[in-house]
Amino acid sequence: MSIPTTSTPFTPDSALDLMFSPDLISLEVKNAMHPDVHIRPLAMTDYHRGHLKVLSVLTSAPDPGQEAWSAHFSALRAARAYYSVVIIDKASDQIVGVGTVFLERKFQRGISCVGHIEDIAVDEKQQGKKLGLRIIQALTYISENSGAYKTILNCSDKNIPFYQKCGYEKKENEMARYTPERSHSPRL
Repeated sequence: MSIPTTSTPFTPDSALDLMFSPDLISLEVKNAMHPDVHIRPLAMTDYHRGHLKVLSVLTSAPDPGQEAWSAHFSALRAARAYYSVVIIDKASDQIVGVGTVFLERKFQRGISCVGHIEDIAVDEKQQGKKLGLRIIQALTYISENSGAYKTILNCSDKNIPFYQKCGYEKKENEMARYTPERSHSPRL
C-alpha cells in the first residue's frame, strides 16, 4: 500500500532557465531562509510568478506583456552585469520578494567595478519576516564576490534605518533628473 504524498507546485532551480548560476548566492543566506521560502536568481518564467506585482510595491511597474518582459530578461542576462534575485513562496510558487544588483565597470581603483543595488521590494503580506534583509545580504555577497570595491544603493529617508541594519552607512547625496513623459519609449 502506497502512502499518498502531497505535491507542491514549487519549481526547483534545476527546472528553470535562470538569469545566472544559483551558486553565486551565498550559502549562508540560503541557509538562513525560512523553510517556507526559497531564494534564487530570476527565471525566464517569473513573469507568471508575479514579478511585476511585487515590483509594484516599490513603484509603477506596468505590464509590458510576456513577450516584452522575456526579451528584457534576455537582454539583462546577456549583459552579464545584472543579478536579480527573487524569493519564492514554496506553497504557491509565487514571488514574494525581489532585488537586483548591477555591476558598473570603472577605470578607477585599478579597473574595478561598483555594485548598485536596486529595486528591493517585498510583498506587503510578507514584510517583517527579514526577507528584505536576506535579499540585501545576497546581493551584497554577489557584488563583493564579483570584485566590486563598494556596493551602493539609494533609498528614502524612512528606509535609512533598515539599510543601516544591513551594514550600509549614509554617505553623500543623490541627485536625479526625470525625463519628461513621452508617447513612446525610445530604444537604443
